[in-house]
Amino acid sequence: MTRILLLSNSIQFGSGFLDHAESEITDFLRGVTRVAFVPFAAFDLDDYADRVARRFAPWNITISSVHRRDGSRVIDDAEAIFIGGGNTFRLLTRLYETKLLHRIAARVRDGIPFLGSSAGSIVAGPSLKTTKDMPVLEPESFSALGIVPFHISPHYLDPDPSSRHMGETQEERILQFLEENEGRVVGLREGTMLRVEGESVTLKGPSSARLFQRGAPPGECPPGAMPW
Repeated sequence: MTRILLLSNSIQFGSGFLDHAESEITDFLRGVTRVAFVPFAAFDLDDYADRVARRFAPWNITISSVHRRDGSRVIDDAEAIFIGGGNTFRLLTRLYETKLLHRIAARVRDGIPFLGSSAGSIVAGPSLKTTKDMPVLEPESFSALGIVPFHISPHYLDPDPSSRHMGETQEERILQFLEENEGRVVGLREGTMLRVEGESVTLKGPSSARLFQRGAPPGECPPGAMPW
């Protein structure tokens, strides 16, 4: 049974790193003592890994970063996997370069808990095509982990009717994606997260999610069981 927790963001305004999701993360990782961390969305891998290790230490969880020794061994030895946020193109490029993409997907399908945040949540879906990031690196493919059957659009912002900005809103960009691609997209607002337990998908957090599907008008899903 797949067990997945996908966060829209790792920092909520007014709080520290992962503070807003602490209770959900610690419940999700109950009994886990060793987590493989994938820092590839950041440029300074050591700094990112150290930051995550400090945050997980009070939960009695040891972090092993895949960049510090044989990444395949780190993934195989871990009791859970965490992919952090940052630049999605950089993240996916390095997952392909290190040949960890398919290994991680296989372990998650075998039941190891998977935690993702922002870019780490995007790559849980079929592709990175719903990212808003700049393509600072070019991955060999846009195909991602595919451990959930829908795309994630984190940091979802609703259109501001008072704004004078004339560029596309996040909703318009997602609708453009659906003009050219089949599939479904979950717009995760800040502070929200998706918890997947097998076939069950539950929205957690203070806000509803925006749901998009090709050929249908966008809809809202309140916290609780997702209709997909």
